[in-house]
Amino acid sequence: MKALISVFDKSGIIELCEKLISAGVELVSTGGTAKSLSDSGLPVQQISELTGFPEILDGRVKTLHPSVHGGILSRRDKPEHAAQLGHHQISNIDIIVVNLYPFQETIAKPTVTFDEAIENIDIGGPTLLRAAAKNHEFVVVLSDPNDYDWVQKNIAANTFSKEERRWLAAKAFQHVALYDTIIAQWLRPKDQRFTEEKTLGFKKVSDLRYGENPHQHAALYASVPADGGLVEAEQLHGKELSFNNILDANAAWTTVTDFPEPTVTIIKHTNPCGLASDTDQPEAYKKANSGDPVSAYGGIVGFNRTVTADTAKEMRSVFYEIVIAPDYEPEALDLLKKKRDLRILKLPLPSPKETTDLLQMRKVSGGILLQTEDKLSEDPSLWTLQTKRTPTKNEQKDLEFAWKAVKHIKSNAIVLVKNQALVGMGAGQPNRVTSVHLALRAAGETVTGSVLASDAFFPFPDGIELAAAQGVTVVVQPGGSIRDSDVIDSADKADIAMLFTGVRHFQH
Repeated sequence: MKALISVFDKSGIIELCEKLISAGVELVSTGGTAKSLSDSGLPVQQISELTGFPEILDGRVKTLHPSVHGGILSRRDKPEHAAQLGHHQISNIDIIVVNLYPFQETIAKPTVTFDEAIENIDIGGPTLLRAAAKNHEFVVVLSDPNDYDWVQKNIAANTFSKEERRWLAAKAFQHVALYDTIIAQWLRPKDQRFTEEKTLGFKKVSDLRYGENPHQHAALYASVPADGGLVEAEQLHGKELSFNNILDANAAWTTVTDFPEPTVTIIKHTNPCGLASDTDQPEAYKKANSGDPVSAYGGIVGFNRTVTADTAKEMRSVFYEIVIAPDYEPEALDLLKKKRDLRILKLPLPSPKETTDLLQMRKVSGGILLQTEDKLSEDPSLWTLQTKRTPTKNEQKDLEFAWKAVKHIKSNAIVLVKNQALVGMGAGQPNRVTSVHLALRAAGETVTGSVLASDAFFPFPDGIELAAAQGVTVVVQPGGSIRDSDVIDSADKADIAMLFTGVRHFQH
């Protein structure tokens, strides 16, 4: 048997090759890999000795040769293939061990040049993997060092099953596909997001116990190349994260990091049931919790500042599933860890680069929907006043908070805000007036003097009339209904202010 070894990542390669040699396998290798093997005292044939042709073009061409690919691709069950190999003095290659140039790591360097990136696009490696994977019935293909141990044992015992060979082949093809996807994404102009053909790259972070329900299977994958976000969070304490935990923690993180001011959010079933900003973090937490203390039980708490010990003390009396923040004061961490099952996550605040040019993906039957993120720099000074009454300075601050909050709540979304805190919310209803009812009911007595934000226009005056009757003083909404004039008239009759943003923030 003969094995061709060509790896950039040399983890475990010496140990693997020692065991291959002891199983009677001859080694052929390239460049730096051959040197590593030879320096370790292992007998190895240089690829140029096998092909009778030197490596050329600074190593760009070394394995692209009939003596290599003929030996990989020949079918051992076809006498005519054996005859052709014999005629050209080509021997079979039975094992391919290859991993690729580190293109992803190269382009991640801040100072990388275009030429440097191009030179780290592997050509020979993917070609070897594809050839071996195609002919996996006769050739063992190894693309992952994690497989070295069990594969060498099977080679030594000559116990490879067809299923195992096929699995290794599928893994090799997938590895090459991901590699090519990263290159294509890097080469593609940034303004050409929605190309005619599209592949997206992901790498598994972990298996999950189950999905949304116990009968569903699930796993967590990270984007490749990495684009930041929840998958990079460090878990400091608590039980393993579930599928639903991850969804809710992501909602908490994307909500709270959308606010520049010190902010706290409490999430239940991906919707903020509490949200507040305050320069005093314990006060921000108390305001967030008081927005809906019943729903807060068992929720997820998100912070966009380091959690202080005083805030952790305020949290002691409430059961939460998860806390996520950029960091924790040592005393705060000690206090939170006293809750045995509380999952504590730490994640640095996103940089501007991490929040631009990203695509959101939604699976639909037979395909996917892709869209850019709902990230838009909005200037409240450009909102247009539609009514006779003008908001006060404090109301304007609450309006801006409410407008940022409403885009994180499922449509049809209505939020009520007072003193930079969410006091009532209605979400996910088939009609907007029902969402208004729910928000008013949640707010209770705190509704008086609150402001209302709606993620889309009011199609009828009924929602405005209902809110005004309960004490709402200002409304912000996109506008754009054919009945805008009726809605504006109803606001003027109730002596409340109304502003149009011209922007919609649906989140289905």
